[in-house]
Amino acid sequence: MLRQVTLDDIRPIAIGAGILGTGGGGNPYLGGLHLASVISEKGPQTVVDPFALADDALVCVAGSIGAPTVSIEKLPEGTEMSRALRLLEEHIGRRFDAVAIAEIGGANSMQPLIAGLQAGIPTIDSDSMGRAFPEIQMSSFLFGSDATVAPYAMVDAADKAAVVPCAASDLWGERIARNIAVSMGARAGLVACMMSGAQLKAAGVHYTLSLAHHLGRRVIEAQEQKSDVPQVVADVLEGKVIFSGKITDVDRRVSKGFARGGVRFESFNGADVLDIEFQNEFLIAFINGEVLATVPDLICIVTEEEGEPVTTEVLRYGTRVAVIAVPAPAQLKSDVALEVVGPRAFGYDVEFRPLPGGVIGRRPVG
Repeated sequence: MLRQVTLDDIRPIAIGAGILGTGGGGNPYLGGLHLASVISEKGPQTVVDPFALADDALVCVAGSIGAPTVSIEKLPEGTEMSRALRLLEEHIGRRFDAVAIAEIGGANSMQPLIAGLQAGIPTIDSDSMGRAFPEIQMSSFLFGSDATVAPYAMVDAADKAAVVPCAASDLWGERIARNIAVSMGARAGLVACMMSGAQLKAAGVHYTLSLAHHLGRRVIEAQEQKSDVPQVVADVLEGKVIFSGKITDVDRRVSKGFARGGVRFESFNGADVLDIEFQNEFLIAFINGEVLATVPDLICIVTEEEGEPVTTEVLRYGTRVAVIAVPAPAQLKSDVALEVVGPRAFGYDVEFRPLPGGVIGRRPVG
């Protein structure tokens, strides 16, 4: 597993996390530029094994909240995460020992590295999704333990900040945070979900930062070797390439703090049409009108030749892509989890049919 993140590790993490983000999590290229500037100033960031944490360690979760499309148009000030972290510490009257990853997807894989460097604490090789989801209650730290989303702190790129000391439920915590984020311009830094080391060890999807790094390195190697990069991605994640074609239509809009819409693809031989609907992340795929894959399994879009991640904010007519279905981590497939992250949680009246296998959340070899 990773022990630290250096400048050389940023590109592999950006590629791997961009793919695992299933379209969301923020633009990984811009996130990588931000992380590179902080590492250049402060040096590498320490990464800790989740099982090396003391049971009584106090940890928090950091990430951006808002619409991914806005993340391109509205650049961060750069210290939103660390300012939110310090604000929450001030509220509770105690320092955090480490920071965990809210979602391994996209730029949100890098925000806890940036926050940790700026705050002088390590980042834990664990997140709560093994992918990205649009709402903060969709977290294994929350439905997998007795941790709660509140209290939490939010900070924008200017001087606006808020602390929410409690919420009636994690869902209400999301609704409050989403309204605050919209008021902050549809993008804010969020530090939430305080928990102990014991709670994180029990509920987290572990070693996902290491997995993103490994996946990114395999993609880079395959690019250099002129290999079938989408198939390499599928092999690394024990997934399957389910479609190859070009984008023929994009419907994308920002609504209530989310990027919502759909994208249509036509196969290269013109025989099949694939439709994918998204809310920040790709949620459900239909081939010729029949359901092909749904959340919480991952629907990942990569460029046909290079295998680079295609996120919701960069969907463009004519782009040639491969679509890969990837098995979700086990933490997202329980009955309790499916109530929060299954297709019905997003309004789709279909049964979740899990893909077999999967590597997300496994301890890396070596």
